[in-house]
Amino acid sequence: MTLLRKLATAAVALGLASSAMAEDTTKVGFIYVGPVGDGGWTYEHEQGRLALEEHFGDKVETVFQESVKEGPEAERAIRNMALEGADLIFTTSFGFMEPTLAVAKQFPDVKFEHATGFKTLPNVSTYSARFYEGRAVQGHIAGKMTESNIIGYIASYPIPEVIRGINSAYIHARKANPDVEFKIIWAYTWFDPAKEADAATALIEQGADVILQHTDSTAPQAAAEKAGNVITFGQASDMAEYKPMPRVSSIIDNWKPYYIARTQAVMDGTWESQQTWDGIGPGMVGIGEITDAVPEDVKTEALALKEAMANGDYHPFTGPLKKQDGSDWLAEGEVADDGTLLGMDFYVEGLTGDIPN
Repeated sequence: MTLLRKLATAAVALGLASSAMAEDTTKVGFIYVGPVGDGGWTYEHEQGRLALEEHFGDKVETVFQESVKEGPEAERAIRNMALEGADLIFTTSFGFMEPTLAVAKQFPDVKFEHATGFKTLPNVSTYSARFYEGRAVQGHIAGKMTESNIIGYIASYPIPEVIRGINSAYIHARKANPDVEFKIIWAYTWFDPAKEADAATALIEQGADVILQHTDSTAPQAAAEKAGNVITFGQASDMAEYKPMPRVSSIIDNWKPYYIARTQAVMDGTWESQQTWDGIGPGMVGIGEITDAVPEDVKTEALALKEAMANGDYHPFTGPLKKQDGSDWLAEGEVADDGTLLGMDFYVEGLTGDIPN
């Protein structure tokens, strides 16, 4: 065999090997609404991506795009990721729902997973966590620890996920302290440290000595630390740099097992469209360390509440409960159904103010 033929044969073999390697590699993409260093929501999704790489090694290739705005920019980012050969794409914000569906229709062989949405297609699944369970624990601690009886809440957008969280926190704060009052500021952002800091400062100026948040940065923690004698809770991530005060506990989103399982399903050819909504029991929602700034009896009560939800003995939305307008909602012992929770568009009795359109 001539040298030329040997080189040609080797080149063909190398090409076939490279092709086989490419076929054996699953490409997984992530579209993030915030920066990976936000310390909250996007940070935890990024930890899930990194766990994917660690678990599968060279069997996966992952790519991500951060700080993608909801709307047309998201659709372009998702489409580009599909065009670049992604087999599976996780789109990690509620406002990515319609862009995800639009691109999925154009790429029926690509699998899509949309976080916190409610619409599916044969190649689109949804996944979310029962964050309201964590809000119940936070509400209990907040109600027990407030001295001013004013709890501030920084809300992002008036969607059911956020409204559920406000209601759950308020129900359990009120159970712990019937005199408690909630003051809510709508920030209309998921991640904007300046806006979040301003909202926290405004709530503190209105007398709040506890700040809850459904936004993604640690700016409210910093504002509370600066004010002094104000407690906060980590949102989506532990935000542990602010322990033991002002951050006294946290809700931690754990996406790692889900990302690994769904990627494995794509590899196995067993992936099917589904809707997942898990909470403390399955481990998708975690409660961060409750620090020693919390009285021991309050800590014990909070952990008991967490355990009761984890084993199914207690549901945060259990009657008797009324709606804000005084109309009956849940009778004694009645538990809210998932359909109502997923579409929640009302406050419970005792909360003041209107939900924005």
